[in-house]
Amino acid sequence: MVLSVANLVYRRAAGGPPVLDGIDLTLAPGEVLCLLGPNGSGKTTLLRCLIGALHADRGQVRIDGEPHVASRRLARKVAYVPQAAGDSGLQLLDIVLMGRTPHLAPLALPGRSDEQLARQALERVGIAHLAARPFNRVSGGERQLALIARALAQAPRLFLMDEPTASLDLGNQVRVLRTIRDLAVAGMSVLVTTHQPEHALLLDARVAAIAGGRIAAAGHAREVLQPDTLARLYGTPVDVVSHGGAPVACVPRL
Repeated sequence: MVLSVANLVYRRAAGGPPVLDGIDLTLAPGEVLCLLGPNGSGKTTLLRCLIGALHADRGQVRIDGEPHVASRRLARKVAYVPQAAGDSGLQLLDIVLMGRTPHLAPLALPGRSDEQLARQALERVGIAHLAARPFNRVSGGERQLALIARALAQAPRLFLMDEPTASLDLGNQVRVLRTIRDLAVAGMSVLVTTHQPEHALLLDARVAAIAGGRIAAAGHAREVLQPDTLARLYGTPVDVVSHGGAPVACVPRL
């Protein structure tokens, strides 16, 4: 397994209620796993535990079978795409070049091959024409695409993406979903949080639904994304629409 999480427990304060309570997950090469759940259910907290930004009270995270990966080696294996984009004045190309840092010697500068990889990543997400534009002078959606490009330039085995399509128009959502699909086809592992369950169907992904800090349901998207499961998860009636005998959309009722 590229990623294995066993009995993970996280509390914001000692003795307080657990934000994550006994989380178990696995992710194999070539798999996409979509984390679903209402706001505040612990999805982003889980990602931050996986990258070491938060320290779990109990449980174990293994990446490529190793329980404790040093930060520099971790950065070669794992790329994290956060929700918040920041407000840097650096050019988009420089933002993406930061993804090459784990592969450089200490104090070394990116070389021509690193720049080529960064430009290829920008091209892949459709914003190569913005390479020289300051990061803080592009739209929120374009910033999100730049962060995804930075992760691509990092060339890890495991991608952790926190709502990567949240700020994007429909066309760019499709571009990102295709990129995720292509990464899986190439043997990479991708863990994605999303508020759009149908994305899991489009990606033919596995799903882990989190509620109250626990895994409430897990399995293939076609099995988990049933009206009763979605209604319990989100607290509102949800219809699952099928086309050609397969579920394709999850539509809430007003």
